[in-house]
Amino acid sequence: MAAPDLSANLQEEATCAICLDYFTDPVMTDCGHNFCRECISRCWGQPEGPYACPECRELSPQRNLRPNRPLAKMAEMARRLHPPSPVPQGVCAAHREPLAAFCGEELRLLCASCERSREHWAHCVRPLQEAADDLKGKLEKSLEHLRKQMEDALLFQAQAEETCALWQKMVESQRQNVLTEFERLRRFLVEEEQQLLQKLEEEELEVLPRLRENAARLVQQSAALGALISDLEGRCQLPALGLLQDIRDALNRIQDVKLQPPEVVPMELRTVCKVPGLVETLQRFRGDVTLDPDTANPELVLSEDRRSVRRGNLRQALPDNPERFDPGPCVLGHSRFTTGRHYWEVEVGERANWALGVCRENVNRKETGELSAGNGFWILVFLGSYYNSPERAFVPLRDPPRRVGIFLDYEAGHLSFYSTTDGSLLFIFPETSFSGTLRPLFSPLSSSPSPLTICWGKGGLGEAVVP
Repeated sequence: MAAPDLSANLQEEATCAICLDYFTDPVMTDCGHNFCRECISRCWGQPEGPYACPECRELSPQRNLRPNRPLAKMAEMARRLHPPSPVPQGVCAAHREPLAAFCGEELRLLCASCERSREHWAHCVRPLQEAADDLKGKLEKSLEHLRKQMEDALLFQAQAEETCALWQKMVESQRQNVLTEFERLRRFLVEEEQQLLQKLEEEELEVLPRLRENAARLVQQSAALGALISDLEGRCQLPALGLLQDIRDALNRIQDVKLQPPEVVPMELRTVCKVPGLVETLQRFRGDVTLDPDTANPELVLSEDRRSVRRGNLRQALPDNPERFDPGPCVLGHSRFTTGRHYWEVEVGERANWALGVCRENVNRKETGELSAGNGFWILVFLGSYYNSPERAFVPLRDPPRRVGIFLDYEAGHLSFYSTTDGSLLFIFPETSFSGTLRPLFSPLSSSPSPLTICWGKGGLGEAVVP
């Protein structure tokens, strides 16, 4: 029987006299009794002493509580050897007594020992049924409010679901609008394309036979002249008798030779490449381009807002910095393009000649040379009534534009020029693999009071590094 007695003694020594459970963080009072720190703190709830020991009632003027670590180890051993039995429902876990009261301040159930403890002396403690009746009324009022909240929540939920369905219908309707409109636009563009191609074919059939007739007539004249020249060269090699024999016929043939010049056939195409709405679409990529005065040729005069340039009659005294064009009459834009799509417009007015386009950042600006793609220049030159470019022969023009739109698609290697007057394509460079930094280029070419003016715009997609 010694072992059971020892086990029982261990449980008794490891049990707190307040909570009747194994010690948790045990502390010792001045009188030598041990309690859980939380239990004794609840008992000594008043801020000032003296403090009575719950076990021997000895008074202590101060809270002198010392940790009892050996007892904590003993309690842990007892807890492992004899785990506390589960607390039945309706029984206080601390004192193993029936729960018979309710604390209104802490809102928790109390047993008789809990109710007598100093912790609840100043609290409103009531019997279970009385507290339950009071709280039941409060809960019923709260239920009414919560049910109303539930009704509102269900209404909001139904409205939210209806809104989601409506939004999906709106999106689907707009999706169908987009598909329908773009399909209509595609059909319209196909029709416009066919009409332009038909007009071009009609112009070709109208002019080409005349050109071929001119060519055939010239072939016949050349053949007749060749035969006559060959006959005369042979006659000149004959002796006098042979040379003079039937000379009248030869002289008549010479006299009858009358070269007919070819018919003058106008070489201006009436059909222009014009895609409806294209220029308006490109204006989505319009950026704010200004001129860089550090790159301007000394003969060029820039406006204060850096948006207009003209060629003056006098050479200005400007620093000969490396980035300045000299002798070429050019100036660059501030914008630097390394990717993306960009569009800008230039008012050329009634100028007789000009040059517009882009060039690489590192082009040679101090020597006179061909401004070609091989040298890093992609420019369109206007000379009175036709366009010229090192990459393509001249293109005659019926109606020179007053404003030119330039569109650059860096990744696609695309550079094109448009007349914003009627939206027609003026010139397009062959597809190019751009590399490095590109900058807009402007050149008035000749002196004129009418400047080249960049039309202001903002917006644009793609990267444009503007210092």
